[in-house]
Amino acid sequence: MSQTLVKTDQQGEDSANSGRDGSFSEDTEDTLKDMYLSFRLGDEDYCLEIRHVTEIVGIQKVTEVPDMPHYVKGVVNLRGQVIPVIDMRLRFNMAGRDYDERTCIVVINLRNGQVQVGLVVDTVNEVRSIEEVNVSPPPKSGTGQCAQYIRGLGKVGDDVKIILDANKLLFEDEFVSMGA
Repeated sequence: MSQTLVKTDQQGEDSANSGRDGSFSEDTEDTLKDMYLSFRLGDEDYCLEIRHVTEIVGIQKVTEVPDMPHYVKGVVNLRGQVIPVIDMRLRFNMAGRDYDERTCIVVINLRNGQVQVGLVVDTVNEVRSIEEVNVSPPPKSGTGQCAQYIRGLGKVGDDVKIILDANKLLFEDEFVSMGA
């Protein structure tokens, strides 16, 4: 059994091959082991465990919500479900940029599927396998705020992919402020 992600259009007409609630069966979870969605922010490639990703949608109208952290762009209505949207460039204290046709929202499940969040990324690269033996722990010298989000560093040939910990992208108080 293989997992296929489908990039949806702006109305969100297609979805990922997961359960209707965005969850995966145990059989599917086994096939998702060591599988990551790779995406680009600026000049770096980042990865998220594929088991957290429910779908990828093109950039769409974001409704701003007052009194949110600067990196929370607002919310989108995705097939009747209101989902908060985080600009990952701003979350990582990178310079913002205008969205283009390659900009995507990666919808992920957090807190065991209790919370859905959209992550705005520059572009989605691929779904790839990175075996656990090729994942090194994050550097200990990382004192910047971004270092706390890193689960590990994946070696892929001569390249290194930064593997993010999806559940650490938001702090506890941010879950509360987003209604989770």
